[in-house]
Amino acid sequence: MKLDFKGIRFHIWLYFVLFALGILALFGVLQNVLIEPYYRGNKISAIQNVADVIVESMIESEVVDQSLNDEVFRVSVNNNVCALIYNDKGQIVFSTDALGSSCIFNQNFSLGSESYRSLRSSNSLKEVIIERGNELSEVFRNTKSNQEMILYARYIQSDLANYTLYVNSPVELLDSTLEIFTTQFMILTASLLGLSLILSVFLSNRIASPIISMHHPATELASGNYDVNFNGGPFTELDDLASTLNSATEKLSKVDELRKDLIANMSHDIKTPLTMIKAYAEMIQDISGDNPVKRNEHLDVILKEVDYLDHLVTDMSELSKMQSGNFEIKLSQFDLVEEIEDIVFLMQGLCEENSIQMSVSAPEVVLVSADRVKIKQVIYNFVSNAIKHSGNGTAVQIEVTDRDGIVKVMVKDNGPGISEADLPYIWDRYYKIDKGFRRSTKSTGLGLAISKAILDTHGANYGVLSNEGKGSCFWFELEVEDAE
Repeated sequence: MKLDFKGIRFHIWLYFVLFALGILALFGVLQNVLIEPYYRGNKISAIQNVADVIVESMIESEVVDQSLNDEVFRVSVNNNVCALIYNDKGQIVFSTDALGSSCIFNQNFSLGSESYRSLRSSNSLKEVIIERGNELSEVFRNTKSNQEMILYARYIQSDLANYTLYVNSPVELLDSTLEIFTTQFMILTASLLGLSLILSVFLSNRIASPIISMHHPATELASGNYDVNFNGGPFTELDDLASTLNSATEKLSKVDELRKDLIANMSHDIKTPLTMIKAYAEMIQDISGDNPVKRNEHLDVILKEVDYLDHLVTDMSELSKMQSGNFEIKLSQFDLVEEIEDIVFLMQGLCEENSIQMSVSAPEVVLVSADRVKIKQVIYNFVSNAIKHSGNGTAVQIEVTDRDGIVKVMVKDNGPGISEADLPYIWDRYYKIDKGFRRSTKSTGLGLAISKAILDTHGANYGVLSNEGKGSCFWFELEVEDAE
């Protein structure tokens, strides 16, 4: 597989590796910068602790000599120090040595610009200690061992006698200890780096693979193939993305189907009347030109087809204007029940022709504020749609209810009903439940789409309830206006 330096898999791997290297670099800096000051601080505290133990032992012991208890010896050895105690006569009354020849007591030394004899031969710092408040702490380099050393001294005053205590210890880490730390750090660095490389490859593949796997179906979708499926993998965010893409794919497929239906139906709706117009015009030219009766019949057909085309273009223009947001409603207060009764009166002839019984259940007066012409068009579309889908000898019911300031208009039919799969799409232009399209000379097929656009413009609630074989109920709601 070719390595893509701009790919998400490489970048995730790179970020993990850089993160691991950053952590290791931080550990290295901390070890080199902090370990020596940390050790120095601990060492100084340990030397002071040795001095405190010696002082406590001196207080508990009646005689300060080489017989001071074992605790002093153990603490001195464990902390790698040498110690001396002088009395006021300049005599060494106690000594312990865990350093050997590197102990500063065995050589001459300098503090600042002053040089001093070895402390084993002389209590040469007594006056300096007293001048500094009975306590002295100095760090210097041992010329013999080339080590940084600390010298701690304290002048002790007691009821029986006065003493000068000296404690000496190296401050720097031993070379062997530094080497151990360095080796351990190198091993740790190599182990963590190797582990981070393996882990980064695994995690980058696990995170990137679901995203990369979406590329192929996305390419297919872009080429117009809607029979694809997106798999999000184990992560919630990617799974949500895949679900969204699958939903979008389904909707695009439905839109494409509707587009094809729209083109086919529009072509049929326009081509059929044009064909009729052309045919009857030729008939007038060739056959009925001198026959007034035949000519008028042929002209009537042409006029009907022209009227249908005019209605089709008007409906399409009106629908496009509404859906583009450029349509403005003309609000006025009117009686909704009165408009419904007018529509029922207009539909009586069509109902009698199809033996359909129409009934209205409504309050006497319901005032609303809306576009009178457009709301009447919605009711007309609902009623004509109900009549068209109701069989001979059935009934169409119009119910109007007024509850809590909301009027609800329902138009019910006893037609074949609408399947649950078709319900979300019946408001789309030219959507037909029966795919065997037949052109109606009385309808342009845009009635429900126009009704939806009108109700959306009014901000009204609307919908349809239907069960296959049990008919349908189209409804909408408006706010009731108080009578002035």
